[in-house]
Amino acid sequence: MDLFHRPRGQHGWIEVIVGCMFSGKTEELIKQVRRATIARQKTQTFKPKIDARYSDRDVASHDRNTTQSIPVSSVREIYDLVDDDTAVVAIDEGQFLGEELIELASFMADSGKRVIIAGLDTDWRARPFGPMPHLMAIAEVVRKQHAVCCVCGGPASRTQRLTAETDDIVVGSTDSYEARCRKHFDPDLGARTLTDKQHHLSLSDH
Repeated sequence: MDLFHRPRGQHGWIEVIVGCMFSGKTEELIKQVRRATIARQKTQTFKPKIDARYSDRDVASHDRNTTQSIPVSSVREIYDLVDDDTAVVAIDEGQFLGEELIELASFMADSGKRVIIAGLDTDWRARPFGPMPHLMAIAEVVRKQHAVCCVCGGPASRTQRLTAETDDIVVGSTDSYEARCRKHFDPDLGARTLTDKQHHLSLSDH
């Protein structure tokens, strides 16, 4: 069963795929792009250059499924690269592309294109992440994905940072993050790990 209930007619629309890390967001985006390709619709897929975890060029899921994409440094590049006859514009890791992505998505949908955007809805402290919450509000279709909590095995909706870093954007995979449910999510784990690391380093200096 396809959980997407797509609008009918020739108008464009916005679809947003959100969730925590390891919830299958990119996998779902790749599936939708492949379906459109099978239907002989022209597709173009984009991703931010900052995400080079599994491939410098392709969009790749954690399971290493891939689809060809165009890496970009800014939303402005997408405006310049989308062809007039493209029916489906797909964008992965939308949280990294900034608030300009909201205007782009609306413009492309108003132009008659189907726009599919996948990204994290919350960051490592469970705060709304970048343009994704706004995109969820204006999209015709929203799908909330869930992963499996690494602690209890229940439905996970949070991205747990495991490393001693406090920057808002730290690109990583299973070495840096895991999925957690609300009960087992600890937003201060990374900061505490950093404090403990600094403490041990200071002791080693004596």
